[in-house]
Amino acid sequence: MSPKPQVERRHNRPLREVLDELLQHTRDIARRAKEMTPQELEYSQQRLEWLADEVWRVALGREPEP
Repeated sequence: MSPKPQVERRHNRPLREVLDELLQHTRDIARRAKEMTPQELEYSQQRLEWLADEVWRVALGREPEP
């Protein structure tokens, strides 16, 4: 029996990139949350929401909003 060919998991590179950005931002918040100012926390929350919307947009193949 021959080994199975390696499948490229990153066939949707734009989605993978925005997911990576979301994960990086989430990890940064988890590390720094206790030291962040209320303004930084507010901005971080807004950015999380924006990134989550961006993930859905890219996953559904929609064009960016103007």
